[in-house]
Amino acid sequence: MPIFDETTPVNPNGRLSGKVAYITGAGSVGAGWGNGRAMAIRFAQEGATVFGVDIDADRLRETAEIVQSAGGKFVAGTCDVMDSASIRASIHECHSALGRIDVLVNNVGGSAKGGPVEMDEAVWDAQVDYNLKSVFLACKEVLPIMEAQGAGSIVNISSTSGMRWTGSAQIAYASTKAGVIQFSRVLAVQYAPKNVRVNTVVPGQLHTPMVEVRLAGQRTGGDVSAILAQRQARIPLPFMGDGRDTANAALFFACDESRFVTGTEIVVDGGMTVRCG
Repeated sequence: MPIFDETTPVNPNGRLSGKVAYITGAGSVGAGWGNGRAMAIRFAQEGATVFGVDIDADRLRETAEIVQSAGGKFVAGTCDVMDSASIRASIHECHSALGRIDVLVNNVGGSAKGGPVEMDEAVWDAQVDYNLKSVFLACKEVLPIMEAQGAGSIVNISSTSGMRWTGSAQIAYASTKAGVIQFSRVLAVQYAPKNVRVNTVVPGQLHTPMVEVRLAGQRTGGDVSAILAQRQARIPLPFMGDGRDTANAALFFACDESRFVTGTEIVVDGGMTVRCG
């Protein structure tokens, strides 16, 4: 089966039929397959009603239009996932409108360059809030809902930077993404008796809009082709994945095919983290 795109038909009897999925960071910083947008589209194609949130309403609007034009179900909501009142109100809105939350995907995140000497303390604090506290806040609000339902699946999005050196010093990003993995493992054991599963997707160096809009400017002076070449050189497979690969991994964790899977990770990196040198 070829990898999905916007033209892949919606299957109302698909792998997420009847489920409600709350996805953070469901917009995209530019054209292409960002992780959040790809997951929103993929989940909707498999029959889910997607409640997608983003801090930027314009980014989210495009995702909504793509899903709805294909016949999928998408509800948009703006939310600052680093603010407890904002995330609480957003999750309450989703639960009130749709009656349940079966899947939570914590997708918001981003990197800042530098080690502890050159990194400003305020940048460190912002990275902790952006990459790790956002996961904590969303889980804090959704877990009671899933416990009351008697089931649920939480999918957290980490990064291979949380597992190994991936080419540049980004100490706060690496530390917080490692924290996401361990956060998920601890939560998985705590909530297993409640039939709530918690797993992590660990993307590697994918070709997403984030690379072109932000990373190229940070590391290669805006030369997109240069940063893509650098990233491809680290990947054993002869091509670079994108957000659709993250989405397919998240779909497995979200659906009932993974009913006996919790507290673990799927690494989506083309073999990068297992190569030597």
